[in-house]
Amino acid sequence: MECVMTGQPHVEIDTSKPHPARMYDWYLGGKDNYPVDEEMGRQMLALDPRVPVMARVNRAFMHRATRWLAGQGVRQFLDIGTGIPTEPNLHQVAQQVAADARVVYCDNDPIVLAHAAALLRSTPEGVTEYLQADVRDPAAIVEGAKKVLDLSRPVALSLIALLHFVSDEDGAHQLVNRLLAELPSGSYLVMTHATADFSPEESAAATAKLKAAGITLALRSRAEFARFFDGLELVEPGVAIVPEWHPELGEPVPGQEDGVIPGYGAVGRKL
Repeated sequence: MECVMTGQPHVEIDTSKPHPARMYDWYLGGKDNYPVDEEMGRQMLALDPRVPVMARVNRAFMHRATRWLAGQGVRQFLDIGTGIPTEPNLHQVAQQVAADARVVYCDNDPIVLAHAAALLRSTPEGVTEYLQADVRDPAAIVEGAKKVLDLSRPVALSLIALLHFVSDEDGAHQLVNRLLAELPSGSYLVMTHATADFSPEESAAATAKLKAAGITLALRSRAEFARFFDGLELVEPGVAIVPEWHPELGEPVPGQEDGVIPGYGAVGRKL
């Protein structure tokens, strides 16, 4: 068993403003969040009470996509914006299918770093690593990932519920292209992304509230989300509402049947 820790040795946790990873933890019923995260989370629930269901739906998509990819022979995973670890996490799902799977997790919230060593446990045959870095610094991510992953062999790049926190001004599409450029043919891009397509008024209010708290929310349309997969071969069924992507690979999330979950998911293969 190997669990490697890289990145910054010590980072102060800022509890004065909410952080998406800790809000996500609160939505999932976790304990690794602060009053400021819960307060903003409750404001989001007031706008749309399905937010916790959305969080669980995204986790369930990650489980299904990881099972599918491992079943296709993928043995390397780079998960950026992993969030506070919950069970089962990506490496546990992948290593259930393939014990020798190698997984690099990456997040920019120091509270994730604080829990990674205790929670990211690999099989004896596989490897897990946690990298403290921001998706806006792809060079640092690639450099850290190279320590565990063989970038001459296919890698699944997982960006679950992440890119809607990166604006076009911050170069969201260019960041994805930069990361994919480092990966060989046969690699995959795995993404989910929130959208305002189904609830524009509530989405606009949520965007404004988060902006006031210092959090960017860049909700994208179906076409804007699909642009991340330009040049890739989409896995069937292509761009889908998150719960509708290969539902046979996992259990349904309670509550997901109560109206459309406002988010898209897709998996694409690099040719």
